Amino acid sequence: MLIPILILIFSFTLLIKSADILVDGAASLAKKLKIPPIAIGLTIIAFGTSAPELIVNIFSSLSGANEIALGNILGSNIANILLILGIAATLKTLRVQQSTTWKEIPFSLLAIIVLGVLVNDTLLAGTTSILSRADGIILMAFFIIFLYYTYGIAKNSKLETSEVKTYSNILSSLMIVGGLIGLTIGGKFVVDSAVSLATLLGVSQAFIGLTIVALGTSLPELVVSAVAAYKNHADIAVGNIVGSNIFNIFWILGLSAIISPITFNTNMNLDLLITMIVTILLIIFIFIGERHTLNRWHGISFILLYVAYITLLIIRG
Repeated sequence: MLIPILILIFSFTLLIKSADILVDGAASLAKKLKIPPIAIGLTIIAFGTSAPELIVNIFSSLSGANEIALGNILGSNIANILLILGIAATLKTLRVQQSTTWKEIPFSLLAIIVLGVLVNDTLLAGTTSILSRADGIILMAFFIIFLYYTYGIAKNSKLETSEVKTYSNILSSLMIVGGLIGLTIGGKFVVDSAVSLATLLGVSQAFIGLTIVALGTSLPELVVSAVAAYKNHADIAVGNIVGSNIFNIFWILGLSAIISPITFNTNMNLDLLITMIVTILLIIFIFIGERHTLNRWHGISFILLYVAYITLLIIRG
């Protein structure tokens, strides 16, 4: 059992570091090509933090580990709100100022609703529940709409853009290639070791996907949001999570389904419902009471709810 655990830890480290290298190289090349900072932020940087989930999902769907693919996304979205935002809000009260952030939050709820409709073919039409290639195209269409919508908001708002470190074109290209290779190797090992671990522990692949894999692929979001909260950048802390959750469903599940259709276990409807509930809870906390604010009480509540969710998963096995 120790070997799969060590491989999993190594794979997560390789995934995250490779994503970081890929983002640095791509952002440097984009800046030299005179691509606007807003476009870099909405595409390259956002892709970088979502890259671990994307690569893991592609390998999961190709290898038939559908429960890991779906569990990774649903588990990541739940952990992003309850655990990561919970930790961030506990560290510092988050006062969300930019419209770019709070106008995106309802979009994250829309993503869950669309996914729920697409995967529940059995309930809606009496056929096998599957996220088909056609469903993947629908999700990707929503993703394009989201990018256009977000770009329009960001372009008209006074958002600070982070400095992009530049490298030579050759080094930038090598970083991109190296990052992609690292992501590929790390993603393959994450899926293989997760399947082995599930077998050894006698638990479902869904359990591993919703917990260990989801937490591992969410580490970039945890680091970004925790540091942003500590430095009083509430918009980055919250926007990182909201954007990631939308990316996870529209972009990652959409692309994964187009590459290889994903069979949906209707038992995971509970996790889909919980994802929807915690998103609604975030909307309530943000828009009701002390408007646009997540305080320490909210953060502690989120963390306790995440502990309760993990307990539920353990009971379910």
